[in-house]
Amino acid sequence: MSETWIDFSAGWCSGGAAILVCQPVDTILTRYQAGNIKASNASLIRNNIYQKNNSPFLKQSPTISRVFFSQLSLRSVTSLWRGSSAMISAIPLQNALLMSGYGLGKRWSSEGGPYLGELTSIFIGGCTGGIIQSFLMSPVELIKIKQQVIGKSLSSAACTTVATNGAISFTGTWKGLGATILRDGIPHGIWFVAYDYTKNFLDKNQGEQRSDSSKFTNPLFSGAIAATVAWGVGYPADLIKTRIQAYNGSHLSILEATRQIIQESHTRSPIQALYRGFTLKLSRAVPASAIGFVVYENVKDALS
Repeated sequence: MSETWIDFSAGWCSGGAAILVCQPVDTILTRYQAGNIKASNASLIRNNIYQKNNSPFLKQSPTISRVFFSQLSLRSVTSLWRGSSAMISAIPLQNALLMSGYGLGKRWSSEGGPYLGELTSIFIGGCTGGIIQSFLMSPVELIKIKQQVIGKSLSSAACTTVATNGAISFTGTWKGLGATILRDGIPHGIWFVAYDYTKNFLDKNQGEQRSDSSKFTNPLFSGAIAATVAWGVGYPADLIKTRIQAYNGSHLSILEATRQIIQESHTRSPIQALYRGFTLKLSRAVPASAIGFVVYENVKDALS
């Protein structure tokens, strides 16, 4: 196998493993981020979460615990995996594209030069891969959000996403694409750089004393660090993207979504408002990144 196909295959496996483990947290986070978007299920009204009229706005700002328990009471434990079918079909491909960009970035600098040059090439490769996969993930995440927040079935969400009045609509299918690119561009470059730097640091410090377990522990720890750093930069764009894609109207701009999030917040600090749910995001992203890199590194070694 060529190195590109090895990266692609290893990335596919890592993405599938991460989504199966972490989807329940993603479901709760998505409904929490959506904020004042009304779900179609009337049980939310009975739970006094939404107003009893036709207003699309929440009676009160949702908390993580309220979203979690309403999800369980409305449906079942298995509903926490709602939207996973769309993600399972796409996230392995997304990871494959990202890991391919990561591998290309490393090979681009393999001829030598200072380590800063290698990190720069990895950063560029990560950003490029992140932007490219945004065009894939934007409609997939739109389908997922319609399932998780509005309560649509997979077929219904897919049909309304792909076509409007029987015709393919760019504004409908790629709703929230601008915010997705902001979330997936530079943050993915930072993600790969943080991972590579941390893993190289651990490998060099251990030297010849490296144990067999380090094949798992080093990627695991490095992936966790990388996710924390990257989402520290990209989380506001992720929150804005979810708000745009969950919006019931035809269009909500990045600026309008940002204003809405800040106005709904109980804090006067725009920074705190744009990082609502950040801890929950890390509780999903850190294990997903750690698991993803462990699977990627070991599958790549096996294929090589």
